[in-house]
Amino acid sequence: MEKQIDEQMARLRTLAAPGRNGRLETGIPRVAMVRGTIPEHELATVYEPMINLILQGGKSMTVGEQTFDYDPATYFVMSVELPAVGVIRSDAAGAPYMAVALTLVPSILAELIAGLPPGCAQNGGNAFSVAAVTPELLDAWTRMLGLMAHPEDIAALAPAYEREILYRVLQGPHGSMLRAIAAPDSAMARLAAAIAWIRRDFNLPLRVEALADRAAMSVSAFHRHFKATTSLSPVQYQKRIRLMHARTLMVAKGSSVAAAAYDVGYESATQFSREYARLFGMAPLRDAARMLAHMRNI
Repeated sequence: MEKQIDEQMARLRTLAAPGRNGRLETGIPRVAMVRGTIPEHELATVYEPMINLILQGGKSMTVGEQTFDYDPATYFVMSVELPAVGVIRSDAAGAPYMAVALTLVPSILAELIAGLPPGCAQNGGNAFSVAAVTPELLDAWTRMLGLMAHPEDIAALAPAYEREILYRVLQGPHGSMLRAIAAPDSAMARLAAAIAWIRRDFNLPLRVEALADRAAMSVSAFHRHFKATTSLSPVQYQKRIRLMHARTLMVAKGSSVAAAAYDVGYESATQFSREYARLFGMAPLRDAARMLAHMRNI
């Protein structure tokens, strides 16, 4: 099976090779590719629910205090929106990082699951994990990426290939995770709704009691489920979003430290700088200057 997987990965790399460096929308709904060097501030961001398959090189994803490493032998699933820090690597021969991702849509998952045998919709662990690829999953991805050369077939065939990719993941160790986000009454789905509210209004004061009420949980149960799902407390989650957004404002838009701090909801620039340094390892002004210098040299 290892030889078969190596051959399938080589085929996928050939299909993805014409892509330019950076993030590329493929023209296939919800399917995007990433190739080569990515600006650091774009790797520390809020990631959408997705299935991420690395074709070349490797990546580390850190959510909260947990870090996952994965490469072309594995795929990564994130089932809710999460602030995470990514680090990408070239392969051993120096070939650039290359990956493809499918954004998850709960309604599509729910429609697919409705036609499958019943399964457990509860997921007691994190909303992110890594699993080994299978020949069947890679076959589905090969058909999907093959559509880039035949855009006239996308409308008719992409939905079927998307369902096949989702089906293969549902059959694997991530199956219960995907079932949980597609079940509207599951704890995971209710947490996802609360997470969407935090992300949308991240610059406003956080009222955990209101979030717990929205999720139909007690405050203590909400805290417990939130931490188990995201590896962060609600306050930590909001703080990560604020700091990552502020970093983007400084690097991509040239905002000052004070302006970025206030724009994301901080009342004290001093507190902002202290928490920024704790997350990113250096003061905001120095960090932004370092990243800008790096981007000019890419």
